[in-house]
Amino acid sequence: MSKIRTDHIFTSESVSEGHPDKVCDQVSDAVLDACLKKDPNSRVACETLVAHNLVVNAGEITCQGWEDLNTEEITRQVVKGIGYDREELKFWHDSFEYISRLHGQSPDISQGVTEGKGLFTEQGAGDQGMMFGYATNETPELMPCPIAYSHRLLQELEKIRKKGEISYLRPDSKSQVSLQYLNGRPSHITCVVISHQTDDVPLDQIREDLIKVAKKVLEPTGFLRPETEFYINPTGAFVLGGPYADAGVTGRKIIVDTYGGVGSHGGGAFSGKDPSKVDRSAAYYSRYVAKNIVAAGLAEKCEIQVAYAIGVAKPLSINVDTYGTGIVEDDELQRVLESGEVFNFRPGAIIKELDLLNPQGWSYQESARYGHFGRDIFPWEKTDKIEMIKKALQGKADKKATV
Repeated sequence: MSKIRTDHIFTSESVSEGHPDKVCDQVSDAVLDACLKKDPNSRVACETLVAHNLVVNAGEITCQGWEDLNTEEITRQVVKGIGYDREELKFWHDSFEYISRLHGQSPDISQGVTEGKGLFTEQGAGDQGMMFGYATNETPELMPCPIAYSHRLLQELEKIRKKGEISYLRPDSKSQVSLQYLNGRPSHITCVVISHQTDDVPLDQIREDLIKVAKKVLEPTGFLRPETEFYINPTGAFVLGGPYADAGVTGRKIIVDTYGGVGSHGGGAFSGKDPSKVDRSAAYYSRYVAKNIVAAGLAEKCEIQVAYAIGVAKPLSINVDTYGTGIVEDDELQRVLESGEVFNFRPGAIIKELDLLNPQGWSYQESARYGHFGRDIFPWEKTDKIEMIKKALQGKADKKATV
């Protein structure tokens, strides 16, 4: 069982949709979305690189109707939608060179993960590895406070930028929230950092405006204090940003995408991968399981780990850790998960249960902005298994409580 630190400060960061790495994640996922619309059985592993006046797509795609997809146009529309839509930004949707090195998926990999092919008749995992899911009752969305609040800051600033309410804001930005925990629970915010690309305007004006926005977002949490420190563009001017200033690559913001450093991470990125890749689908499902356990009141926090071998449907292992906060033993929760009574961790079952090949009311591109977890638009955020878990655990509650 993990050692519990009750008094500490924990910090998480978020990055905006205009951050170079996030531009890449959104382009990769926009290509995935387009492929799944053409062919729900598409196999996609699309990587993106952005740099000064350059966007490159590379990877493997198998998709019926692939020849009709214009990946260059998809890419330019994503860049425009983010807000890189004018010449003074130095990188914009009409100016960059586009290069594609996309090709078909290896048949050696395909035979292991396509149902009815290879050694198994059931769809196997798209790769080996371990994935984690996490949930905590610190926030209504059952996410850790530091990452949830970091996302909220940039989401609000994006709305303000796109409405023109602060006319000088540009697309690239980062946020960071440091939160004091006492006795294992959130106590107060110690520091807030926002670095935001802007037009060339006075720094004092930027700091005054962005502190107002930060306080508006964070005051409802009840965690701001008079002594909370705000660092706004702490290095000074931030005019040149985005891919003009820094290169970006798909999959470099895996902690922003998940829990802000809380819990564990298996190392696999999400964006540009179809759900046959368990790096993505099993991480989503593990979050789904952990969130339902916490929403059921069975633990204050919960982490799920699952591991796979490539081409094999049955997980190699499933592990549960409630960090000593569970009202039942972790072994009992693990027994329920391994039994398949409530949750089925086989890749084909995950894809079917969460309807990952046919997004309705959401898109993979949307998941590439402000974290893949914590927003109810995604099917892995549902809490529809609460009663089923409780029923499976009847009579197994420990002396602390009853299920």
